[in-house]
Amino acid sequence: MGMTVNSELPLPADLKKEYPLTDEIRDVKKKRDREIRDVFTGASDKFLVIVGPCSADNEDAVCEYVHRLARVNEKVSERLVIIPRIYTNKPRTTGAGYKGMLHQPEPDRAPDLQAGIIAIRKMHIRVMEETLLTGADEMLYPENRSYLDDILSYEAIGARSVENQQHRLTASGMDIPIGMKNPTSGDFSVMLNSVLAAQSGHRFIYRTMDVTTEGNDLAHVILRGGVDKYGTCIPNYHYEDLKRLLLMYQEMELKNPAAVIDVNHSNSNKQYKEQVRIASEVLHSRNYNPELRSLIKGIMIESYLEEGCQSIGSGRVYGKSITDPCLGWEDTERLIYEIADRC
Repeated sequence: MGMTVNSELPLPADLKKEYPLTDEIRDVKKKRDREIRDVFTGASDKFLVIVGPCSADNEDAVCEYVHRLARVNEKVSERLVIIPRIYTNKPRTTGAGYKGMLHQPEPDRAPDLQAGIIAIRKMHIRVMEETLLTGADEMLYPENRSYLDDILSYEAIGARSVENQQHRLTASGMDIPIGMKNPTSGDFSVMLNSVLAAQSGHRFIYRTMDVTTEGNDLAHVILRGGVDKYGTCIPNYHYEDLKRLLLMYQEMELKNPAAVIDVNHSNSNKQYKEQVRIASEVLHSRNYNPELRSLIKGIMIESYLEEGCQSIGSGRVYGKSITDPCLGWEDTERLIYEIADRC
């Protein structure tokens, strides 16, 4: 066979017993989940800001970043709901490169998935205990979300996974918002079909079990731009794109129509400073059109302590991305306050 079993990973239930949540943190998560749900159902007019590193590569740096977010959150909480991006799984286009803390808790060392599963759970819990903010992560491997399903308040399915059946069906059994990114082609219909699948109930195999799901009414879209057949980035955050999305939502009669706009990736052509301008345009479109104001629930921003990115190696700068380039803290803080002023 071409596959070698390196080790048996712990069962999610066993890991949760070893690294449990306190009653206080469970209550914090319940409150945060209700607040976020109210945004997606329209019961609240607060605006979501899902913000943080492209990949969470260092526990101390991530915790310091979220501490800063928590201080900002205290000042904007009447208008915004800040959700820290604590992305521990990093999809790779070719399969090569750093795949996130789940794979490599130490980025410059060999992969160790058992240590990685423990590391990401401990980091998420530390963030919650120290800042009282619950985070977002990407569902790169559907079978692995069981290690964090009692912790996360938001999840996303990436552009390369959104057509995958197991991702869609797993999303249908979740009780938190799940954002479906448009595929790399930029196709809206693929993305919306994924939302439809996630909002419906299913019966399927999950972690060796025969399971039935009820559907997730908080499944929604994330616009992240696309690329054409020549590899040129095609943004999809403009007013005309948002109007088209609204029309397609109305035609499909999906529950709780909602969109989050990812202002990096193919929307910015990974020109990370463009995130500030793109966020401003999205807010302008939202404020100009009441229907779009109802549809656009939030913005996703890639940001870290230091701006830009760096390669993995000796002499790495603390709090600087080792994957996609990110906005630095000063620009991020300024942008969040601007968003709050315009919501």
